[in-house]
Amino acid sequence: MRYLPLTPADRQAMLEKIGVTSIDALFTDVPEAARLHGPVDLPPHQTELQVERALSKMAAENIAASSVPFFVGAGAYKHHVPATVDHLIQRSEFLTSYTPYQPEISQGTLQTLFEFQTQVALMTGMDVANASMYDGSTACGEAVLMAARVTKRKKAVLAGSLHPHYAATTRTTAKYLDIDIVSSKPDLDGLSGIADLIDDETACVVIQTPDVFGRLHDLTEIAEKAHQHGALVISVFTEAVSLGLVKSPGDMGADIAVGEGQGIGVGLNFGGPYVGLFACKNDRNFIRNMPGRLAGETVDADGRRGYVLTLSTREQHIRREKATSNICTNSGLCALAFTIHMTLLGEKGLTTLAQLNHETACDLADRLSGIAGVDLLTDSFFNEFALRLPKPAAGVLDQLVEKGVLGGIAASRLYPGELDDVLIVAATETNTDDDLAAFETALREVLS
Repeated sequence: MRYLPLTPADRQAMLEKIGVTSIDALFTDVPEAARLHGPVDLPPHQTELQVERALSKMAAENIAASSVPFFVGAGAYKHHVPATVDHLIQRSEFLTSYTPYQPEISQGTLQTLFEFQTQVALMTGMDVANASMYDGSTACGEAVLMAARVTKRKKAVLAGSLHPHYAATTRTTAKYLDIDIVSSKPDLDGLSGIADLIDDETACVVIQTPDVFGRLHDLTEIAEKAHQHGALVISVFTEAVSLGLVKSPGDMGADIAVGEGQGIGVGLNFGGPYVGLFACKNDRNFIRNMPGRLAGETVDADGRRGYVLTLSTREQHIRREKATSNICTNSGLCALAFTIHMTLLGEKGLTTLAQLNHETACDLADRLSGIAGVDLLTDSFFNEFALRLPKPAAGVLDQLVEKGVLGGIAASRLYPGELDDVLIVAATETNTDDDLAAFETALREVLS
């Protein structure tokens, strides 16, 4: 009764009020095969101590990223997050605040969002950034919707080397808005064939750099062709740290830049929550069609600086038919973590961090490609690259785990039935020389 306070009489009165004879009648739309016909297969009631021990035992079956040499990437990266970040985001005024509906009592939250936007705009080489999105994949989907609104066209061209999860999310987002998604063939070349798909019906071209295989791309030529046809260019990144070293999307002619900010300030966390970054050029039509929210700086009646939600074009703020997005949150706490970490780094620190990542990846690529039968497939990369192995990569990874090394992602996991012998490897500043040596030794033994 502690958790189910209604009496049988209460329930019967409610059923009569809504016009059904039993609780089972409320589930008629659920197929019979999908219904439970007995208790859920869980242990019986246990004490808090027993539950804690049982869950701890289950959790111990996982291999923590911090406990072994770790080289997994493909959209989620292990970086060092200073203890200061976690300490500050757990302050009650940050941890408990939900959303800045009332600017007069939300100045701290609004200011951090404003700072966040400034950092994202500078990093991406764009003019305007919003107050963040759910994650990189949904930001990518929202960017395609925005491009369709701006251009009034219904065709989006995706590069075959766009992360498959981002591509799948974009297809799902566009499916019921009659946007035609066209994709070049998934291959290690990255941009082959994509230029031929651009025509006068194209709303946007979506290209990831570094792409899912780690290859860097200069978008300048593709951007020129896209603009000749009146299409927008959406530059995608899954590794925010790369923006400290590589040419920015804005410098390459991108109109919209989106990506995942997890690499800065946010741990792996078993897959989330993460934080999506979204920025675009300073065009009135772009800004009015940008999804989510935009925090702006103003002055009050006494001339004092203050912050407000300048643009709120989501369903929670305006009529649904006028909304540009139904996004209901902007991962605000993760955005704050990103901002704190970026503030600690500064521009010089971000560049130094990016250099450490690249140098570590180059060292690892040299070590692994020197093993007999291993070929380096990525000729230009930041901190992630692809290898071709003489054996199926999934099996090799299983054997590496037995030797205490988490060696990357099998490309076949992202492309089922394809690229069975391709391994995607990421290295960051957290990988020591001992980690690299352990990976090299373990891979030699597995392939011998």
